[in-house]
Amino acid sequence: MSKPLIAISSEGYAHLLANYLTSQSLPAHVQPHPDNDDYVVVLQNASDVELALPICEAFLKHPGDPKYQQAAWQSGEHVDLHPGKPSNLSVANLVNWAKTAPFTAVILFICTAVFVLSYLGFFDVLGSSLRMLPLNEVLSSHEYWRLITPAFLHFSALHFIFNLLWWSMIGGQIERVLGFSMILLVFSISAVASNVAQALVSGPAFGGLSGVVYAVLGFVWWLGWLKPTWGLSMPRSIVGFMLVWLVLGYTDVLWVNMANTAHTVGLISGCALAALLALGDSRRKQT
Repeated sequence: MSKPLIAISSEGYAHLLANYLTSQSLPAHVQPHPDNDDYVVVLQNASDVELALPICEAFLKHPGDPKYQQAAWQSGEHVDLHPGKPSNLSVANLVNWAKTAPFTAVILFICTAVFVLSYLGFFDVLGSSLRMLPLNEVLSSHEYWRLITPAFLHFSALHFIFNLLWWSMIGGQIERVLGFSMILLVFSISAVASNVAQALVSGPAFGGLSGVVYAVLGFVWWLGWLKPTWGLSMPRSIVGFMLVWLVLGYTDVLWVNMANTAHTVGLISGCALAALLALGDSRRKQT
């Protein structure tokens, strides 16, 4: 039997709370208040009230906590807290987002700066410093940064936008839930692994953040499966789309050249890191 929990004047915030309750295994939905303009958050099961009340109190104290928006995103629902206002792209919102995921924001900024400068005619200068070299040259010159920096190079607007949108959403999720050190680890390992693998298979003429994007996808996907209580998850529709895109890259039917090896190795490295992390946690609990 359902049970009304709280009435909220903002429809957006009501949906935000309902989504978060549902993500905590307390199914809830929103319905209009019968007597005024408020919106009522209704629990599907009346027996969940005692568990839901502390969550409700915490939400009222800090409704802007990123975990509530994260729950809405994971459910596949877009919650607009300010309908009719283009606030999602405001400078203040971008700054607030950057504060919650600083490393993710730094990589976004670096890739953006490199892309803009490349568009303005500095691609050759940047490329000479950032692009991959044959691995024997990297080792002999000790320019080891080149194992990572090809991730900052993008060759078209579509390439840039596609990678940075996924990086911002998925990388930011990892950083907010597991912290700076974890997203730094995932980025570093996957960038090196995917870049080295691509260089070995096809040579040094490639670039882009795609290998890292597939790594963070695999990391969140597998941790959501292995450790669902950790708060990371990926909608199946997104996983399916990215896997189909990965397979299409090998068929040569797309209009762009794909760094297929980097994508595949990135995905494997992200999944492997998630598995190792989950395994390590399980072993600690057994000791």
